[in-house]
Amino acid sequence: MKSRLPKVLHPVAGDTLLGHVARSAAALDPKQVVVVVGHGAEAVHEAFAARWKALAPHIPFSVVVQSERRGTAHALRVTEEVLAAVTGTLLVLSGDVPLLRPATLRHLLAVHAATGAAATVLSTHLATPTGYGRIRRTSDGGFDRIIEERDATPAEKAITEINAGVYTFQLDGLFDVLARISNDNAQGEYYLPDALRLLRQDGRRVEVLLHPEAEEVCGVNTRAELAAAGAILRRRKVSELMAAGVTFLDPATAYVEVEVEIGMDTVVYPNVHLEGQTVIGEDCRIHTGARLVNACLGNSVTVRDYSLVFDSRLDDRATVGPFAHLRLNAHVQEGAVVGNFVEVKQSSLGPGTKAMHLSYLGDATLGAGVNVGAGTITCNYDGRQKHRTIVEDGVKIGSDTMLVAPVRVGAGAVTGAGAVVTEDVPPATLVVGVPAKVKKVLS
Repeated sequence: MKSRLPKVLHPVAGDTLLGHVARSAAALDPKQVVVVVGHGAEAVHEAFAARWKALAPHIPFSVVVQSERRGTAHALRVTEEVLAAVTGTLLVLSGDVPLLRPATLRHLLAVHAATGAAATVLSTHLATPTGYGRIRRTSDGGFDRIIEERDATPAEKAITEINAGVYTFQLDGLFDVLARISNDNAQGEYYLPDALRLLRQDGRRVEVLLHPEAEEVCGVNTRAELAAAGAILRRRKVSELMAAGVTFLDPATAYVEVEVEIGMDTVVYPNVHLEGQTVIGEDCRIHTGARLVNACLGNSVTVRDYSLVFDSRLDDRATVGPFAHLRLNAHVQEGAVVGNFVEVKQSSLGPGTKAMHLSYLGDATLGAGVNVGAGTITCNYDGRQKHRTIVEDGVKIGSDTMLVAPVRVGAGAVTGAGAVVTEDVPPATLVVGVPAKVKKVLS
């Protein structure tokens, strides 16, 4: 990968490579999980622990460090202390294969159980199998052995059926078999596929499950393969959402990460980015160029072109944009409108409130039915700390008003255009000027 970041922690489609594998493993509801880490062990351990806590906190996991990386069989051997007393079926997955579906793994486990095999390996056909171990079969089509490419003859390299690196084993006697594996090969490593050959020599059954979708079992070893995997994951997600009643006007240009949720009858326009744990309700319209990250939208919400919504909430029938920016827990309540070139930061707009043009609302709470004129700014920072602005129900803020926090504008008050408000404004009054003073009391 040519990176300081451990390969399995590279992000793709809203999770890390390892996170996608963990997601598939959690879907199987295993009795326990063991993670073998080598390069970047501490970072990988921390990342997995955090991800697993979110996915399956009820399932125990252990982390084992492979301090000497001496091959795949050695990686499994270092788990003996954790698994020696465990019985049942062991599923072995690689942390850099993010496209495996839980359904595929369930099928592998079902075949393994139905055949009574000691081991079952997943395979697929690749037109260009370079770099992969080849599956050599017996004359009757059964499993013979796996040959690593560096040890293969020219004839064996021509085999297109490859080892996908996904195995199921019966734990009974497995570690005895692993102890017999030799590293007498071109790489001087202990190969896990040799365990299958030894099991056959012991008269135990080994099965191969040929998987028809090669792209699902391919690993990620380069930036190009990382990008390709991301495209597949996003395509799957869009297909899943369309099957659930979401319209994508141009699915090919939709960037939708795997944890995004969207309600039926919502329409997503071209070139939209939906990321993180974004949740969108029903009957929404997400227009071209919008980017939503960890956003929460109610029903019938409209996000107009090229708007950014980060870590913020839009209630039913709210409208945002075009070219709006919401961030840091902004909250646009029911029926409120945030217009073009308006930034809302850590602020709440009450029901029916409108801020239509060219304004900055930071660290502010606006009540219901407020109208914010063009060019309004909440001056929330005094050079040392942030202060809040409170605007009560029914206030009309004139264009180019500066609200110098901390300040409160009482219900039904009006500020004149260009007012600089440095003191609290009484309810139902008109204030104008620099600094703003009460001009009259409104009836």
